[in-house]
Amino acid sequence: MRPVITTEKLTKRFGDFIAANELTFDVNQGEIFGFLGANGAGKTTAMRMLCGLLAPSSGKATIAGFDIYGQTKEIKTKIGYMSQKFSLYDDLTISENIRFYAGIYGMNIKQIKTKTRELLEGLQLQREAKTLVRELPLGWKQKLAFLVSIVHGPDIVFLDEPTGGVDPVTRRQFWDLIYSAADKGVTIFVTTHYMDEAEYCNRVSIMVDGVIAALDSPVNLKQQYAVTNMEDVFYELARNAKRKD
Repeated sequence: MRPVITTEKLTKRFGDFIAANELTFDVNQGEIFGFLGANGAGKTTAMRMLCGLLAPSSGKATIAGFDIYGQTKEIKTKIGYMSQKFSLYDDLTISENIRFYAGIYGMNIKQIKTKTRELLEGLQLQREAKTLVRELPLGWKQKLAFLVSIVHGPDIVFLDEPTGGVDPVTRRQFWDLIYSAADKGVTIFVTTHYMDEAEYCNRVSIMVDGVIAALDSPVNLKQQYAVTNMEDVFYELARNAKRKD
C-alpha cells in the first residue's frame, strides 16, 4: 500500500513544554487511521501540524507527497478537514454551505452545481435545501459537515472527534459514510474518544503524554494486552499518564 502521510520524529514545543514528541508513523491510501488519546495527550496538536495549521518545531512530514514546511498551500488542496467545534455556518442554508465550501476548495460553477445536487440527493435533503443549518438535528449537521469536507475529492480527510455528542444510531450511520469514502480511496485520519469507534479503524495510534505509546490494528492491540476491547487497551496505556485534562 502507498503511504499518503509520512512523519519522522515530528515534534512541537511550546516553550519548555513538548506537546507532541518525535512522532513517527505512516498512513496508507484508503486506510481508516484512528488517532486516540486523552485530552492533553497531544493528538490535536499533531493533527494541526499535519493539516498545515501549525508549524512543527522539528522533524519531517509529507502529506500527499508534499512537505509540511514549504508546501502547505499544495497540502490544503489535497485534504479535507472537519472540526468538532466549527464546520458549518448556522446562518446559511444547507445548499449555501455546500456551495460556499466547494468554492473555497476551488471548484468551478459547473462542478459546484453538480456536487450540490449529488449531496442533497445522497442525503435525501432536496426539499430541505433552503433550510438553515441551525435548524438541523446535530446528527444531520455532522453528516453534512463530513460530506462537505470531501466535496472536492481530497486524498485525505482529517476528522476531529466528528461524532461527539450524537446518539449511537447516528454515529453508526456516520461511520457508514466513512467506510464509503475509504472504499473510494480516501484516506481517513480520525480522532475520537469513543473506544468502540476505535474498533472500526484499520489501525489505531494511541498517544500518551505527547508520544505514541502504541500503534497497530485493534485486533493485534487487544491480543498484545490480553484484553477483549479497545477501552481496556486504552486504560492499560493511559492509566499512568502524567498529563491531566
